[in-house]
Order: sequence, then structure tokens, then C-alpha cells
Amino acid sequence: MSNTRVIPFSTTLLVRDSCLCLHAQRAARALARRFDNALKPLGMTNGQFSLLMSLNRPEPPPMGPVAHILAMDRTTLTAALKPLEKKGLVSIEPDPRDKRGKRLHLTEAGMQLLALAFPIWERVHEEIEQGINSGDPSRLRQDLLDISL
Repeated sequence: MSNTRVIPFSTTLLVRDSCLCLHAQRAARALARRFDNALKPLGMTNGQFSLLMSLNRPEPPPMGPVAHILAMDRTTLTAALKPLEKKGLVSIEPDPRDKRGKRLHLTEAGMQLLALAFPIWERVHEEIEQGINSGDPSRLRQDLLDISL
């Protein structure tokens, strides 16, 4: 005879209907699909857009702060950079202040692609914000930030 506890289907429904993690994951996937579809004509994904945008700074950033902004570990960031580097959108160079570190440079081609992508992002972002039923996208953004910190 099994000692496995049977969880009733009503519990499954409770989790389906109330789990914040599940709802956040579903929303994240839906948002990612919308941005991926919009950016596809440029040959980029929403993740690549976010990565390129995170490099758009007065000084080329080191890997650590970029990984932090994107909520990635360094290994995942390195893997995400490879196709962008191969396309000539990003260059990875030794940090002049610390030869063990790397600095991430947005190339001219990367800047140009980002300039084409930004109006697309802006349009889709506005559409999504207008579709937020509470009418308060700033509050949603703050709530999500509070959870992620």
C-alpha cells in the first residue's frame, strides 16, 4: 500500500487560479511572444533587444552589472552575447582597469539596430500599457520590482 498523499483536484484548481508565480510566468511568456513577434522583422528577439539596450551607456559596462540588470548569471549572459558578437552588434574586450574583467561594447551596427528596434518596442509597449485593466501600469511595474528585489 502506498503512503503517497493524494492531492485533490480542487487543490490543483486553487493553485492554477491563485499562484502568483504561475501568473507571472504566463504573463512573462505572453509579453515575450508579443515583443518577439514585433521585433522578428529586424532579426532580433526581445531578450536581444533588452541586452543591447542594457549596453547603451556612456561607458561600456562590465559584465557583472549587465548580468544583474537582466537578472542573468554571467554564464547565461556570455551565451546570450555570442550570437550578437557574431553578428557584429557587440564586442567584448578586456577591461582596461582590470585585465581579468570584460567590457561590453555596443558597436555602430548594434546602435543602428537598436535605433530601428526602439520605435517598435515603444509602440508595442504602449499597446500593452493601454491594455492593463487597472489603468495603472506604473503600479504594476513597481509591484513587480518590489517582488524581484
